[in-house]
Amino acid sequence: MHPVLIIIDMQNGFINPESPLCIKGAKATVPACAETIAACRAKSIPVIFVNRAYRADGSDVEHTRKAVWERGGKPLTPGSTGPLSVENPPEFGKTNTDYEIIKPRYSAFFQTPLDLLLRRLGADTLILTGTTTPNCIRTTCYDAISLDYRVVVLEDCCSSNSEEIQQANLLDMANVGAEIWMSSEFLETLC
Repeated sequence: MHPVLIIIDMQNGFINPESPLCIKGAKATVPACAETIAACRAKSIPVIFVNRAYRADGSDVEHTRKAVWERGGKPLTPGSTGPLSVENPPEFGKTNTDYEIIKPRYSAFFQTPLDLLLRRLGADTLILTGTTTPNCIRTTCYDAISLDYRVVVLEDCCSSNSEEIQQANLLDMANVGAEIWMSSEFLETLC
């Protein structure tokens, strides 16, 4: 197994309750994500941050999100700081060995160089973490399976706006072949 850890949209603009784009369950996943990131780095497993960033004029914001984005202070614009920012939590401690990809839509594969990077890294297994489970995690999962990657979704490192939404989407991903694990199970495989 040649795994790569992918952290999707774990940015202040999605985590912080002051942001209009906040996902209710995201902040609670930060400690498990941070522990998983640190363990992967210790084992030389590549860490890829897949983030969002919107142009200041909003020309690339999804039409379904644009009104909320405009009314809410235009979160996730480049160079932003504070609760609406593109920044990842400090607990993640980004390093110069980490990779970062900016994605324009939900899937980490859609119009990004992710597949090329994964193939160059020799990856065959994607460990998915981040927010939101029904949108970004799920679309990335389905695209990864379509591209013949093995997919492991770390349940306690992903989040939704409700537990009902979370569980329904985890079940759907499991039904198409993704493996749903807790981060502790994954960390045990690294020992």
